[in-house]
Amino acid sequence: MAITQAVCTSFKQELLVGTHNFTATTGHTFKIALYSSSASLDATATAYSSSNEVSNSGTYTATGGSLTSVTPTTSGTTALCDFSDISFTSATITARGALIYNSDASNKAVAVLDFGGDKTSTSGTFTIQFPTADASNAILRLA
Repeated sequence: MAITQAVCTSFKQELLVGTHNFTATTGHTFKIALYSSSASLDATATAYSSSNEVSNSGTYTATGGSLTSVTPTTSGTTALCDFSDISFTSATITARGALIYNSDASNKAVAVLDFGGDKTSTSGTFTIQFPTADASNAILRLA
């Protein structure tokens, strides 16, 4: 099994037909679910799945946590979207990757995150820190 970081192919098509709304105050609810190294996630993911999702612990529960979307913007000729960092407290978690998905649109997949190795918290805080929201680093970019 493997987790490969990618913007999901189905998401790209869904953008063109208006499936996803990232506007911070009036947009859809996007969530992030954490997965063990046994998960198989890549660009072909189309929707959230509970298969090989990490177990409930602390404030992490099945289906993951809701992300706070930062309204999309542009930088030069690149459109980008960002999310606020998210933390799960009092949690014992070992995760290899994550799936961002739209819970308001039939749990459609947006992007797969590969942590580059197992990341662990033991009765502590598991934090996902998103990269700088700019044309070169934002988690979602259209160039």
